[in-house]
Amino acid sequence: MTQSTDRFYIQIAWLWIGAFTLFRLVYAGQFLLVPDETNYWQWSRHLAWGYHDQAPLIAWAIKLATTLLGHTELAVRLPSILSMTVVSGYLVLIASRWVGNRAAWHTALLTQGILLFNVGGLLATADGLQAAAWAGATYHVARSYENGTWPQWLAGGLWFGIGLLSKYTMVLFLPGAFIYGLVTREHRARLAILRPYIGVLAGTALFLPVILWNAHNNWNSLRHVAYIGGANEAFALHLRFFGDFLASQAGLLSPLVFILVGMAWWRGLARRNPGDQWINAYLTLSSVPMFALFAVLSLHTRVYGNWPGSAYLAPMVLIPAFFSATPRTDARSPRPSLGARLWPWAVGSAYLFSALVLLQVVWPILPLPPSMDRTATEIQGWDQLGQKAADLRRTMPNPDRTFLFGLRYQTASELAFYTPGQPPTVSINKWMRPNVYDYWWRDEDLIGWDAVGVTFEADHHETRLNRIFARVEPPIELKITRKPLWGQAPDEHIKTFYLYRAYGFKGGLRWEPKDKTDVRAR
Repeated sequence: MTQSTDRFYIQIAWLWIGAFTLFRLVYAGQFLLVPDETNYWQWSRHLAWGYHDQAPLIAWAIKLATTLLGHTELAVRLPSILSMTVVSGYLVLIASRWVGNRAAWHTALLTQGILLFNVGGLLATADGLQAAAWAGATYHVARSYENGTWPQWLAGGLWFGIGLLSKYTMVLFLPGAFIYGLVTREHRARLAILRPYIGVLAGTALFLPVILWNAHNNWNSLRHVAYIGGANEAFALHLRFFGDFLASQAGLLSPLVFILVGMAWWRGLARRNPGDQWINAYLTLSSVPMFALFAVLSLHTRVYGNWPGSAYLAPMVLIPAFFSATPRTDARSPRPSLGARLWPWAVGSAYLFSALVLLQVVWPILPLPPSMDRTATEIQGWDQLGQKAADLRRTMPNPDRTFLFGLRYQTASELAFYTPGQPPTVSINKWMRPNVYDYWWRDEDLIGWDAVGVTFEADHHETRLNRIFARVEPPIELKITRKPLWGQAPDEHIKTFYLYRAYGFKGGLRWEPKDKTDVRAR
């Protein structure tokens, strides 16, 4: 390979990443925020060292972005867009340094096509921030194993700390990186000096305020994590959720890429060829433990598809290293290996799947019924709801003493963002689950106030709301529809909101556990 050709590969890799970053900056403002995004935006209006559900960095990042750019969809999503650019850049650096510039280009090509990267690079969630930290830690710890310098160990440790501030599962990076050092002769001596441990301590120091916040708040975040991890369920191993787990991973990566991930991990662990580079084993061992943990957890409880997302960063380098950037034949057969034959189809199918989903969000090109189209049910109608809630609030006897509420934190957060003026809103958690709103509102703040509230049920004025208000009027329906992109069919019904006018709040905001043994109960 000529030097000019080698340079061309790395140049086109950076251009490809830059082009997709620009695309996301434009595309991010074309659709409404989904409920989790408005929830994190609400966090940014109540800055703290910790939150009930998650670590605080996503709130801090959104606060900075909205302070600079205003409270818009693009500003809320900007931290995730930039984070995925950082992820892609670090993966290209890894591939370029230890595999080659051709592999770096193929890493850029692969990452920008996968749905997991496109979702993580668009939606405002903690996953994108953690992925940036995971990629940064992966690169700098690899440099540390290579040359053992103080700056690299400290950089790896600081990225680890930033990851902890993003999402608690960042802690899973440590076992894999440490196991690599223990089991490989090349770099075992690196663990016999203080530098790696000082790096870890430096990163942990960043996380210390979050630990103190949790200690001050009855370890509620730990309780929440334990609950969603199945701690409230009787211990049992079964296959009820395992198939769903595998299907979700294949969907986020695309099935062929998911297969290549498994093949790359297998080859990275085997190290059967004498010429195998140490970086392959390092990337494998620093990513497999996270996936393995959630695969095992899915044998006990439901695991959401995004939870093991950072485990797939290292394979984005391993797949090109094994199946595209090396000769496509082995010594035993003139035919390309199975992985090499799958490579172009995997990349093509990933781009096709991502394109269909991204188009469906803005233009419903697929003839899916709304009940099966999550892009419609999650995104559409929140701006209409906010306007309707504002109109009803103006009809109340005293609008200045009328609060807006949802019976779910997602609804309350969407109301806050899309109601004109972006007023404070309340989540009445009494019948649902504890969440961050329990930290922001007390009954005493609102006793005697009137309210306008939103539910997805038409009978809550009779079954629930009448317990906490002196009087509740029957609901007003707000039907959300969309126009089909093709043909002259009538508008499709997506969902119905029910808006209630309620008078004389009597108290009852906080969650009440049905079972005192619930791990979330105080």
